[in-house]
Amino acid sequence: MDAIQKELFKLQDKKYKEFQEKLIPTRDPDTIIGVRTPKLRKYAKELFKSNNYQSFLKELPHKYFDENQLHAFIISEIKDYDECINYINEFLPYVDNWATCDQMSPKVFKKNHDSLIDNIKIWLKSKETYTIRFGIGCLLQHFLDEDFKPEYLEIVSRIKSEEYYINMMRAWYFATALAKQYKLTKPYIENNQLDKWTHNKTIQKAIESYRISSEQKEYLKSLKIK
Repeated sequence: MDAIQKELFKLQDKKYKEFQEKLIPTRDPDTIIGVRTPKLRKYAKELFKSNNYQSFLKELPHKYFDENQLHAFIISEIKDYDECINYINEFLPYVDNWATCDQMSPKVFKKNHDSLIDNIKIWLKSKETYTIRFGIGCLLQHFLDEDFKPEYLEIVSRIKSEEYYINMMRAWYFATALAKQYKLTKPYIENNQLDKWTHNKTIQKAIESYRISSEQKEYLKSLKIK
């Protein structure tokens, strides 16, 4: 067992491991150590600051879920955009759960939207579930405010999949878009441009949002597909 694995087992919380086993059903329970997220983030920052992370990021695939989480958190610290993208592209094929996918959020993305949108479009053409989910998540996080374009709604609406974890992220995307870009997003719900499951899940998530008015919520409820 290498040094990083040993450190992760030192940080193990067995009760948290039991919780994670239920939360992440796509992972074999034997591959979950059970390290709490704040401790993983702290350890990732320590490894990054020591500049002693490159070999770990090259050691793919990892055995443990917690190693994948650590990997995602280290990538999120990388300050050079091109370096960050290279590591992400190497890692994405090995991402096998929603938590690792969604918690990988590089800080450098915020200042590189012009380049990021090109990478997102490539990720969305992937056949890998969590690569697609990651791409949609990046659109949600970075392109629903000042850098929003109506064409992004169209791109996500056209994604066709039977994968739960893709369609759940599509629903989150459209629910958030309804909160931030209501007038432009509403026609996608009115005109039934999403599959039934994603359509109804979008409405459910939008109704739960505090950023959508009571009047808008009542209208969206009327658009549910039975």
